Amino acid sequence: MTEPLFNFPDPFEVLSRLPALVVGPTHGTILTPDGEVEDYELKDLKQVIRDQAFLICNQNLTSRHLKGTSYRPFDVLELFAFVRPAEFCLPLPFGLAKAMDFPPSGDSLEESALIILQAAQRLFHDLKATDYKYPEGAAASAQSMAKAGWPWGPLILGTLGLDQKNQDYHVWNHLSEWEDAAPPPPPGIEPVSEQESLARLRELLGPGAEERKSQQAYAALTAQAFDAPENSDEPRLILAEAGTGIGKTLGYIAPASLWAEKNGGTVWLATYTKNLQRQLDQELDRLYPDPQIKKEKVVIRKGRENYLCLLNLQEVSHGAAQPQGRILLGLVSRWARYSRDGDMIGGDFPAWLGEIFGRSRLAQLTDRRGECLYSACAHYRKCYIEKAQRKAKTANLVIANHALVMTQSATRRGDMELPTRYVFDEGHHLFDAADSAFAAHLTGQEGLELRRWIRGGEETGRRGKGLKGRIEELVSDDDEARSLLEKIITAARCLPADGWHGRIMENTPFGPAESFLKLVREQVLARNHGADQYHSLETPAQHLIPGLIEASEVLHEALAGLVLPLKKLATILLKKLDDDAAELDSNTRSRLESVSRTLTRRADTIAEGWMPMLVNLKGDKNEAFVDWFELDRSQGRENDTGMYHHWVDPSFPFVETVLKPAQGVVITSATLRDRTSNDENPDIEWHAAEVRTGAAHLITPPRRQSLKSPFDYGTQSRIFIVNDMNRRSLDQLAAAYRELMIASGGGALGIFTAISRLRAVHQRLCDPMEQNHIPLYAQHVDPINVSTLIDIFRDVEDSCLLGTDAVRDGVDVPGPSLRLCVFDKVPWPRPTILHKARREKFGKQTYDDLITRLRLKQAYGRLIRRATDKGVFVMLDGATPTRLLSAFPEDVIIERVGLAEAIQKTKDFLKDDAT
Repeated sequence: MTEPLFNFPDPFEVLSRLPALVVGPTHGTILTPDGEVEDYELKDLKQVIRDQAFLICNQNLTSRHLKGTSYRPFDVLELFAFVRPAEFCLPLPFGLAKAMDFPPSGDSLEESALIILQAAQRLFHDLKATDYKYPEGAAASAQSMAKAGWPWGPLILGTLGLDQKNQDYHVWNHLSEWEDAAPPPPPGIEPVSEQESLARLRELLGPGAEERKSQQAYAALTAQAFDAPENSDEPRLILAEAGTGIGKTLGYIAPASLWAEKNGGTVWLATYTKNLQRQLDQELDRLYPDPQIKKEKVVIRKGRENYLCLLNLQEVSHGAAQPQGRILLGLVSRWARYSRDGDMIGGDFPAWLGEIFGRSRLAQLTDRRGECLYSACAHYRKCYIEKAQRKAKTANLVIANHALVMTQSATRRGDMELPTRYVFDEGHHLFDAADSAFAAHLTGQEGLELRRWIRGGEETGRRGKGLKGRIEELVSDDDEARSLLEKIITAARCLPADGWHGRIMENTPFGPAESFLKLVREQVLARNHGADQYHSLETPAQHLIPGLIEASEVLHEALAGLVLPLKKLATILLKKLDDDAAELDSNTRSRLESVSRTLTRRADTIAEGWMPMLVNLKGDKNEAFVDWFELDRSQGRENDTGMYHHWVDPSFPFVETVLKPAQGVVITSATLRDRTSNDENPDIEWHAAEVRTGAAHLITPPRRQSLKSPFDYGTQSRIFIVNDMNRRSLDQLAAAYRELMIASGGGALGIFTAISRLRAVHQRLCDPMEQNHIPLYAQHVDPINVSTLIDIFRDVEDSCLLGTDAVRDGVDVPGPSLRLCVFDKVPWPRPTILHKARREKFGKQTYDDLITRLRLKQAYGRLIRRATDKGVFVMLDGATPTRLLSAFPEDVIIERVGLAEAIQKTKDFLKDDAT
């Protein structure tokens, strides 16, 4: 029970005196609680607000426009995150209005300021209500945050009072624990018939829904992947291309969910992007409208780095000194208590907190590689990751990503608990996902991560027990195991240590790995003499500079001395499971098995990845792989250095590791096939899909089918290729974007092939867009993550969004919010060493064209998402080859025109739709 303290201010009295401030690129508005409106140009506004207190929405965006002006912000977004933890809200005034069910209003600065005033009032009324939904820990958190200087803290305490009983409230003490359960039995083999799949589809669509023949055909097709298995070596594989508008998500959920129910098994639904993971989760509300039932039946799985680590939260909380850090911890604790699953990246965590308080602070709270203590952690039984892993074993449907599926399959080969049924949506990305999952990187950061995992935190203030802290008690009675443990810890000194990058730059490397990396960096710089200092650099791993081959041999020998004790210790721990079976409790057995598996995986990374790479430097080249040296940079800052080892065809390990052990697999996308301009045979169109998904490596041909989009692209869209621009002129490029966006009245997506071009165009667009009252947002410019930017773009109907690859592939914006798509130039693949090797294998120019057509197809596919949509696709590159235009639907009109004509035709086409 809380005790009111009357020395805290009355929040409603304070709010009655606080004006709201909204700032745009060139103007700002102040709205007082009694309705007085003051509009200022930016230079005058800075003088007026100096050192004054204001209600704002999104401190980061507001301060960016004010450029260093000192004022006292009361950010209503932060208040929302505190009062309504784990509830979704876009980080702008209209986002607050939508989240709080305010009636629709305009998007002027004055209307935005009014929303801020109303939101602050409503949130304090929520907090004061007797049926407030999120009371636990609120007063204690507010007290801690008030001490750190959070301006809302005293006002919240003025509402709630001081919680005398729970002043030492810690969220990790108030979370539920997972409980052990018996392993689930293997799933049955009952098939899903076409009739059953269609019946489930009708159930998902609901009564009165329009029956779409193409969606029914798709549901019947994908049901075949859930037939009883007939081959012990290969799965039933379905390649299903479903054009936009088919409704493929519900089409595969129907048979997948039915198979899981009939057989007591789990189907994994894997996507490439987090956006589609979230959409999938939302679609499953149709199947499981009761949130409690859905919680048991559906699990979202991601990599460990996505989740809040409770031990990190505890340790950072005890050591936090900076006020901003302590305020952030309070908001994170509020969220953690009510979060669905602890997912900080794409889950119910307010991602905009990272932009406001700093992404580095948030990164300290997630599961950092190599530092997890597993069952030795005090919070192990409350761990979000452990909960998700356990729930996934008994769930009907697991929503995962391609990378996690591949990593899990590779590290747990032969595990009888691995899934046997998969649906891979966004299947056109499987090649890229496999490229990352099955590659080996011998770099400074990778080596440092392994060293930390073995030796723990060697620097003051870095947490990490290391291997000894994890398993010492497990091997305390085994002299041989203890000896091997010490050998591993000693041998790990060959790996890069903290500060390795500075030492190799200063020519003072420590140990075999750093000596090797120093010479690798020297070779990269030597072979790129005169190159700019902004972008990453690479060079083939051949014709080595003096000393590099000798350094690789020394490192190879040192790594061999690490691998041997790692493997021996893993074997001893497994043997201990058998020898001491009658004495081990379930927790200890789990720890032994987990540590043994991890030791083996680490040893295999070295023995099967790094060591062969070093041998290859002697000239023993394996044609299945491509090796190179690289100096990784981000915006001119060096991040990493090392040797890279990739499969030329990564679909091969994907088939061996994931597809062959499975029993039924659906690979689906709107863009699987590649239609070249002279196609006469459907086998030609499907060839690229079979190569890039791995189907070509299977003996049994896949069942494949393409279902055409129901949309009338010839009527609903136009494509213009502008042929009178100097594409190298940023001024001309920006002018083209400006006039096209004005012609469309907003609702435009600008796609760029380079971040530098995007930023340069954005800088030139800010003023004219504001003058035309068209909101402009940009990836790599605005301090907002890309998923949130897409959400904003979707909800603000006449806004414009500039972005790169993630925007091209991850946008699902039906309706008039997206009516114009402008590409700066043909998205050819980057001419890297890896691409050169694949180009040689897969057909040189044919391969370049394939990748480019698929990118264009994906970009165009963003434009028309409903039968009522209408849109224009503009390519600002007059050199676009005609052979690439088969990427677009056959019935769409494509015209090569000048810029002025493209602008007028865009305006006329979209105007006709509006009238």
